[in-house]
Amino acid sequence: MELGARSDDEGSMLATLKSSRLAGALILAFALGLTAGTTLAQPVRADNVDAELTAATDAVVPGQPLVVGLRLKHDEHWHTYWQVPGDSGLPTRIQWKLPPGWSAGPIEWPLPERLPVGPLMNFGYEGEVLLLTTLTPPANLKAGADVALAARGDWLICKDVCIPGGADLKLQLPVRDSAGPSRRAALFAATRARVPAPIQLQNAEAVIDGSRLQLSFVRAGASTQFDFLPLEEGRIDPAAKQPVKREGERVSVWLTAADPVAPDFNRLKGVVVAEGGPMNADRGGWAGVIDIPLKSGSVAAAVATTSKPGAGTPRAAEVAAAATPVTFWLALFGAFAGGLILNLMPCVFPVLSLKLVALLQHQRDGASTHRPLLAHGAAFAAGVVLSFVLLAGLLIVLRAGGDQLGWGFQLQSPWVVASLTALFFLIGLNLLGSFEFSVGGTIASSRAARDLQDDRVAGSFWTGVLAVIVAAPCTAPFMGAALGYAVTQPGPIAIVVFATLGLGMALPYLLLTLFPKVLARLPRPGAWMERFKQLMAFPMFATCVWLLWVLAQQVDENDVALMLGALVLLGMAAWALGLAQRGAGRFRWVAAVSAAVAVYAIVSSTGPGAVQAGQSARAKVVGASAWQPWSPPALERELGAGRPVFVDFTAAWCVTCQANKRLVLTSAAVTRAFVDKKVVLMRADWTNRDPAITEELARFKRNGVPLYVLYDGKGGAKVLPELLSSGIVTDALANL
Repeated sequence: MELGARSDDEGSMLATLKSSRLAGALILAFALGLTAGTTLAQPVRADNVDAELTAATDAVVPGQPLVVGLRLKHDEHWHTYWQVPGDSGLPTRIQWKLPPGWSAGPIEWPLPERLPVGPLMNFGYEGEVLLLTTLTPPANLKAGADVALAARGDWLICKDVCIPGGADLKLQLPVRDSAGPSRRAALFAATRARVPAPIQLQNAEAVIDGSRLQLSFVRAGASTQFDFLPLEEGRIDPAAKQPVKREGERVSVWLTAADPVAPDFNRLKGVVVAEGGPMNADRGGWAGVIDIPLKSGSVAAAVATTSKPGAGTPRAAEVAAAATPVTFWLALFGAFAGGLILNLMPCVFPVLSLKLVALLQHQRDGASTHRPLLAHGAAFAAGVVLSFVLLAGLLIVLRAGGDQLGWGFQLQSPWVVASLTALFFLIGLNLLGSFEFSVGGTIASSRAARDLQDDRVAGSFWTGVLAVIVAAPCTAPFMGAALGYAVTQPGPIAIVVFATLGLGMALPYLLLTLFPKVLARLPRPGAWMERFKQLMAFPMFATCVWLLWVLAQQVDENDVALMLGALVLLGMAAWALGLAQRGAGRFRWVAAVSAAVAVYAIVSSTGPGAVQAGQSARAKVVGASAWQPWSPPALERELGAGRPVFVDFTAAWCVTCQANKRLVLTSAAVTRAFVDKKVVLMRADWTNRDPAITEELARFKRNGVPLYVLYDGKGGAKVLPELLSSGIVTDALANL
């Protein structure tokens, strides 16, 4: 979550901006014509950005304006801010230190990008940007001398966190009677074309009615898409929708005033952007600054024929509106209900069945030599709640450090998936009696599996821990919005929401131990219990099948085969260990060697090379299907063409996702509706870690999958429920 926020005392804020170390030296010599001249700049490497002063020409001409620029080249996905940063952030500042007689004009800002952050909207720059300033030298400068220019640049650079940064920069130029273009001349020309100039819109009128505001004018040219960027803070809501309606040559743009409406809001100052701006000049794109009187009147509700912010991400405002607001108490209810439902998920039930076996054993042996059942329930609940809290804390810490992570992130690691597969396979073999766990066992997971099966309190605790590990990928109904809310809140609130989720999951088992009479209704102990114990091995093996299927979505078929070979070796190790435990001690070496080779095979099948091979193989399969791989540019391209788009945010380890896909999204009725409405189908696969998908989920206030979004191609976005039905999808499509 973005941490940058505007300060009422910008001078104090900028005074605390930290300086960055020097990363370059004087490196350029540039000459034109027969006269030798030198342009020297001093690039500086600051936090996540390279900064330098540069000029449009290679020399200073006495008395003639000199255009210079602060060039910022941001690291990937980092950005700084425009003159009006939006909902958060700080604009870049330049303090010039010029020789006597020089003067500096204001910064000339190129058109910014839209930078959505959850429900907020900011304006700024990614990649490379040049902030222009016109300097005027005195007319009495003497040709042949050099001039040293200096400036202090201060900025706020952000990604998932914001870092105040700045640098002292220098530029040395020769003084000549004439000047030619510098090595940055092309960059200056491109930037100049993106600087909005004042424009007189024909018959322009701005009317405000409460918080609704309507800007109307007669359009020039063939432009059809329009966007508005405010040039004053606290006047216009940056994240609100901007519906556009065309009636002949007259264009109306609806805006939303910031809350509360400023009492002195009597002029509308901003940048009108057509077709995304001057960078789209081939489609009639332009940008112009307006400053027109704002009068009170009646503003009708917006009925848009088009709504597409053109200066950046076209869906940013729609995303903010589409996300359903979640309160603290609603988040707690969703977390608790989701935790209850997690117990019914197929990835969790096999783990809980292990403790059911232990409880039956406890009932058979009597409580005289064991702790009360309630102690088991409390230990299980403690394991569940503590694990949820620890996972939440880890997720929050990693996100604060700049990582894009979401719920279920641990199963985005093939190594974790493979390790869980091996663990469940060994547990299944143990339930079948292939071997027994002992204190001296050499298998790394032996103690964990033993604790899961015996009726000690520690076993109940570790059952809770393992249940959370395998439950995390399952986003039950009600959970998605609650988790999305939690990770955008301060740490204590987030921890409470995650703990409530754990309490919901632990409650049924806790109640079972609190009211032992329910256990008394179970069949009397006998030989059937051993059969039941053996039967519980098959849910373990079924879970292994599911985990192997998840692994197959992450690596290629060769690595899946290697993992299957590792399971064969683990089976041999378990068999040999069982023989050794029954007196054939020489088989211990067979068990040790088999286990060691199995571990090596697991590590080999889950490395970075395996992940890359799997991604390449899946890309070929997706390209041949009706579903396109999701990406921000692909989505923008389809929406820009006015086509409706359905996006399925999914992951192989998400059970709800797979159920929806097989039972609903591939059903005949839904498939026919997609075709009839000519819907573009996109799939955002989060099986492996993908920061772009995580950022998109955050825009909808979600932190996990599934998420289903239907874009109507006209600027609207509808979020569908986490549990789909054919009726839900077809009804949504019917409204297109």
